Amino acid sequence: MAGNADLRAANRAKKDEFYTQLDDIARELKHYKQHFNGKVVLCNCDDPYESNFFKYFALNFNQLGLKKLIATCYDGSPVAGDELPLLFEIEEAEPKKIAYKVEITEVQDYNNDGAVNLADVQYLIQNDKNVLSLLKGNGDFRSQECIELLKEADIVVTNPPFSLFREYIAQLITFNKKFVILGNMNAITYKEIFPLLKDNKIWIGNGFNLSMVFKTTYANNLEANRQYVKNKGYNPDENYVKTPAIAWFTNLDIPKRHEQLDLFKHYTPEEYPKYDNFDAINVDKVADIPMDYEGVMGVPITYMDKYNPDQFEILDAANRYLLLDYFNVNDRVVKEHGHCCNINGASTYFRILIRNKKPQKP
Repeated sequence: MAGNADLRAANRAKKDEFYTQLDDIARELKHYKQHFNGKVVLCNCDDPYESNFFKYFALNFNQLGLKKLIATCYDGSPVAGDELPLLFEIEEAEPKKIAYKVEITEVQDYNNDGAVNLADVQYLIQNDKNVLSLLKGNGDFRSQECIELLKEADIVVTNPPFSLFREYIAQLITFNKKFVILGNMNAITYKEIFPLLKDNKIWIGNGFNLSMVFKTTYANNLEANRQYVKNKGYNPDENYVKTPAIAWFTNLDIPKRHEQLDLFKHYTPEEYPKYDNFDAINVDKVADIPMDYEGVMGVPITYMDKYNPDQFEILDAANRYLLLDYFNVNDRVVKEHGHCCNINGASTYFRILIRNKKPQKP
């Protein structure tokens, strides 16, 4: 990545300016195309001049049958000020501190070259001031004017600031919005996120545990990272960085969510030890989940990529402590007993506690 110190600073400042590549967006969103027809799509963390989410939906506006596309830009956009003064005749010492929105209800072949492309989108924005307008506030997704746009939207698709991921998800749930968004896969372990996964209010999208290349405002000074970026066809000197452990989160149904996890192994007490302080077995790898075990199993977080709610039930999650206090030991919650994933006194990694709904007979 761009260096741990730089990324920690980005997190503290809550300005996670990581721009997703168009190929990565297209690779994921091809699994959701049936959901977009007739819908209003909101990209509320996206400067249209930089955001590939905006570009994807603008280019595919007609193919997807969108009703409307809305994108909002916060007042710290590193590129917005380059074009906006030309459109609005703004005179400011720091023109890049401008928040605005773009609303599109139609995309045509404006340059008559026989195809709808980015040139047409650019022409539309630059020649129709009713499409692009300034926001009154700073463009923060939590501001009232941005919340009003959220209320209008049917589906939200973006790469939100990872440092605000909990807050961002909470807002989407509060307003009962459909969404496809990027996040760190370890968000699965957040106390605010895991209950939503357990209750099937959100789930993992098609892509999980990905190493993705983002364009950032930070210099890429890590040689191994630079080499990876080069191998992917990007220039690390232009602030492209590799970021690992990325996942798509959604509440739109896709075929992957209903795929059966093929199970091959049988339970034996020797291979699957129980935890010290409650009745559940430990499974170190998703591929090793036994087909015939009827009780509770602790599996790694990578299991969420294979979770089919018709096949398994999620009960709880635990590392040092249970997240949901689901289990009781002698009428006392396990949380009072300290570590709850111990095996022979040694603690294990974070575990998701599941039960097979239809175990096969041994």
